[in-house]
Amino acid sequence: MEPSNCEQAHQTHRQPEEALSHDPEVLRVALIRERAERRRADGLAKMHMDVVKLALDLLVREPDIESFFGGLTKNMVEESDSHVCAVWLIDEAQQRCDMWMAYVVDRLYTQNSADWKSLTFPHEVLGSHLFAYAPGWSQTVEYQNDDPRLPDAVREFHRRAGVHGMVIAPLILGTRTLGWIKLSSRGIPECEEAQWWRVVLIEAIARQAALALHHSRLAGQNRLEERRKTILEERNRLARDIHDNLAQGFAAILMQLQAAQRESCRLAPAVAVKLETAVDLARMHMIEARRSVGTLRPNVSDGEDVAHALKRIADLARRTTSVPIEVSVDELPRFGDGVEREIIGIAQEALTNAVRHSRARRITLRASTARSIGFRLSVADDGRGIARERPDAGFGMTSMQERAERIGASLTIVTAPRSGTEVVLAWEPSSLPTQVHVAS
Repeated sequence: MEPSNCEQAHQTHRQPEEALSHDPEVLRVALIRERAERRRADGLAKMHMDVVKLALDLLVREPDIESFFGGLTKNMVEESDSHVCAVWLIDEAQQRCDMWMAYVVDRLYTQNSADWKSLTFPHEVLGSHLFAYAPGWSQTVEYQNDDPRLPDAVREFHRRAGVHGMVIAPLILGTRTLGWIKLSSRGIPECEEAQWWRVVLIEAIARQAALALHHSRLAGQNRLEERRKTILEERNRLARDIHDNLAQGFAAILMQLQAAQRESCRLAPAVAVKLETAVDLARMHMIEARRSVGTLRPNVSDGEDVAHALKRIADLARRTTSVPIEVSVDELPRFGDGVEREIIGIAQEALTNAVRHSRARRITLRASTARSIGFRLSVADDGRGIARERPDAGFGMTSMQERAERIGASLTIVTAPRSGTEVVLAWEPSSLPTQVHVAS
């Protein structure tokens, strides 16, 4: 391993004097120092190789990321003669960090373990400190038990538990910090060299841990994307089957019935009535089949923005009912395919419910921007409302709630008997959880 810049500079200053010296003692000291530095560099290189080998072995034996980190923290405690090794991760929104797991003495604690709450260490307080302490985002920080940089609760815990100090290294990948890994010990290091090795070890482990965490998250995102694609493909297949078989079949039946109806003057009145009923049934089920296709494939078409898509589904709804549907849609920005897909699906479901179940005299659809960055949708009717004891009944209601949750939106449903129903969707980068309100 090449010496560092500082070591090279130091050697540049001392080599001429030592090399020119004829004093055996000076030469002996220089040789001893050079040997120690070489041994230290060789040891450092070997340790990095061992850490990489450990990480690869763990990835083979423990393919899931939680087990991988569990093995990593266990080895850290055992190999560095430490008491605790813990990991904090920053959330996806980059708003905070929380402790993810901790290996204490000889036991692993995770957020999913039953004894997680038995940990007495103030990990939430330390997590807030790590997130706020700027130097720790880019470099390893060593803390003494009563370090003034630490929160009072952490220093108090250190005094009670006899913790001598801790070393915390950031999990860095490129320019991004994913979290932190911490080693703490109760005993006082035998020498300064032991503490130096502990720092080097945690930094080497942190590099491997950050890489493994990044790859795990990429794999998770790929799995979610593949799952989403599979679901979309299945929905498209069902939509094609319904369109090509049921909808087209009902359309053909309707045409035949209407042709027969034109000859109804030769039929008995009772038969003509039954034929009229058959025509109505065929038309109704054809419309329902087409509506099912639209529900399965609510995506906005190529180049179609949300405003045009909302007007289009409102026009389709008008063809299936005599109830007036008032539409007021502002000029809207694009929100991304995923968000737009769910918005259109919710609007379509809300309109369908209003047309089929509300017995309304008027239905309104309004869409506008919220705070210039979000979106607000309202579908309201003046019908009979939803029964108080069943505000969330029905697959359609559940479907709207699930769609809102997928995009992190707030879905509020206000309803009362004989006072109508209003479905309000509000989407922003940080929205409220889905909720259902029933007016008294």
